[in-house]
Amino acid sequence: MALNPRILTWARETAGLSVDEAAHALGFKGTRERTGGERLLTLEAGTEEPSRSVLLNMARVYRRSLLVFYLSEPPRVGDRGQDFRRAPGVKPPEYDPTLDALIRDIRGRQGIVKDLLEEVEVNTVDYVASVTMDVLPVELARRMTERLVFSLAAFRGQANVQDAFSYLREKVEASGTFVLLLGNLGSHHTNIPSSVFRGYAVADPVAPFVVVNDQDAKVAWAFTALHELTHLWLGTTGVSGGTTDTQIESYCNEVAGEILLPEPEINELRFLRRASLQETVGAIAQFANRRKISRPMVAYKLLRLDVITRARWQELDIHYQDEWNAAQAHSGSKDKKEGGPNYYVVKRHRLGDALLDLVKNSLAEGFLTYTRAGKVLGVKPRNVDPLIHMAGMRGGQ
Repeated sequence: MALNPRILTWARETAGLSVDEAAHALGFKGTRERTGGERLLTLEAGTEEPSRSVLLNMARVYRRSLLVFYLSEPPRVGDRGQDFRRAPGVKPPEYDPTLDALIRDIRGRQGIVKDLLEEVEVNTVDYVASVTMDVLPVELARRMTERLVFSLAAFRGQANVQDAFSYLREKVEASGTFVLLLGNLGSHHTNIPSSVFRGYAVADPVAPFVVVNDQDAKVAWAFTALHELTHLWLGTTGVSGGTTDTQIESYCNEVAGEILLPEPEINELRFLRRASLQETVGAIAQFANRRKISRPMVAYKLLRLDVITRARWQELDIHYQDEWNAAQAHSGSKDKKEGGPNYYVVKRHRLGDALLDLVKNSLAEGFLTYTRAGKVLGVKPRNVDPLIHMAGMRGGQ
């Protein structure tokens, strides 16, 4: 079957690689007659047919299915939503092929889940696209808290920040939204830092998804989940970062912040208006730790309420970023020495109980093949049963 050489160019360009970068990644060696880049251009021009081994290598390097290379035309880009990291009139963030691949993967999983739920004719999730930004953030925070049956006291009463997130996740999933922790393509070699993206929301009323980048600090997960949940209430699908420069991101931050840290509680920190940087760092740390929330979130709220100046907030932002970078370096070194947790434990934690239960029940009822189940869960078909079995053991079962 003849290949359309335009597919090769499209796959390389959407992977964010130049000709020379791709040729190097593909292992194309230069000869007396031509360079590796020139060989790749020959393939893309259609004057030379790539072997199957070369296509397999391209599929790996470009992060594409092998079947894509046999299409008659480059596929149309699916609707992946908006990029909320981009402020009006500002240059968009640099294209990141790994993030693009992750979003494609998320949309693929969500599409299968939607098909399953439509098969059994479930009710749509009532709050998706139910409000606009005309609703005051404090009012939407109240509505969301009531809809989730979320208790701030129960959240803060958990043993640690991870348990607090699990409590929130349980409430969100019970309301009809799937919550996933995804920050790579299944390998630490493809980790996407939180500076690239924090979260992603799919505002589909049948199968709404909230994705939290688990490469971010655990203490930030709850805030990101609520930020993305706010996008669902607004009916907006897209990727979020750390920007506060767009109206919608600022709004979602305010709603999430009001749920986890009601404004009156900030009065406890009003004295920081005249405090030194060292005093401010210490006071915010104690305040945030008691509430199972991140220090940057507290600092941002202090800025919004004019308790601290923008200059002080920027100092704090640099301080927290330096601490985070140091902690990441230490964690990476520790993991190499001690080894990581069980593969299935990690997968289960990333996927959440709602998704695992849906796949388990759909397999039992014959609505889902193991191949598609593996696609939804992000594992090979042979790993579906062990993963589901471990999920069934939760809670001492």
